[in-house]
Amino acid sequence: MNPTPELHPHPQPHPYSTLTPDHVLDALESVGLQPDGRLLALNSYENRVYQVGMEEGPPLIVKFYRPERWSDAAILEEHGFLAELGEMEIPVVPPLLLPCGSTLATHGAFRLAVFPRHGGRAPELGDPQTREWMGRFLGRIHAIGRLSRFADRPTLDLASFGEEPRDWLVAHNSVPPELFAAWKGTVEMALEGVRHAYARAGQIETLRLHGDCHLGNVLWTHDGPHFVDFDDSRMGPAIQDLWMLLSGERLEMQLQLQDVIAGYEDFCDFDRRELHLVEALRTLRLIHYSAWLARRWEDPAFPAAFPWFGTAHYWQERILELKEQIAAMDEPPLIV
Repeated sequence: MNPTPELHPHPQPHPYSTLTPDHVLDALESVGLQPDGRLLALNSYENRVYQVGMEEGPPLIVKFYRPERWSDAAILEEHGFLAELGEMEIPVVPPLLLPCGSTLATHGAFRLAVFPRHGGRAPELGDPQTREWMGRFLGRIHAIGRLSRFADRPTLDLASFGEEPRDWLVAHNSVPPELFAAWKGTVEMALEGVRHAYARAGQIETLRLHGDCHLGNVLWTHDGPHFVDFDDSRMGPAIQDLWMLLSGERLEMQLQLQDVIAGYEDFCDFDRRELHLVEALRTLRLIHYSAWLARRWEDPAFPAAFPWFGTAHYWQERILELKEQIAAMDEPPLIV
């Protein structure tokens, strides 16, 4: 698939095109809730998420899962992990138990879950105390994450986040022909750098993670952080939930990580060999992200939100980005 509109003059309607406001309200009524008709679409691309006013009580958040992405068992594993964390008073937002007796319901073509609404703002990670606070809560999450393993959710590794996305992009002709050789060669070099990074790290423990712990998935209040959207939760190395909090030049990232780890180790040990994986995991995320956009291109929300995707300029930027990552993976790891 080359993600340009002219190649799809008669696209099949995407399942989300049937998710009208009436369908959303009907779905909530079908699970025993009473919406009052107020509906606000929230910023979400992978799933569809709405804030819905209720006839009694505060508004609720309803998530309609992307069809065919996760199995019911995998979604319920996410819900179970959130329930474990909630029982330990860790600030996450577990789904509500619905009148049907489950946290997961079906209405028409969609699976859905309902969550309490939690407000907040993005954390100010320029403050060392905030970074330590974040580290403490991530340490608490990981301490629970180590207690058991996911059976139905995948592991974040070289195969799932690097080789499989690369193969998908190649098979679907996603890269313009004039840039394919340069992109393919650069990806191969980048993946070799990832292999070397994993080899330097050695045998690393994997545990249940948030999986996508960027600042948009952390809501900060006067009580501290709330971690939301565990949709990408999976098995992986602990550093995956830590490196995404880092930004800036190498020295800045090193100071930031020191603060995060200082808080983290109040509750959970950190294996410093995982520092070899920071740039490797960043590299895998970049490759995976391109494939994620390409796979979703039939969803009308994606061309509207990412009009620059698929252009020659986009792929030229990705080639340069991966070359920078190849160099970054050759540098010594951050010191904590």
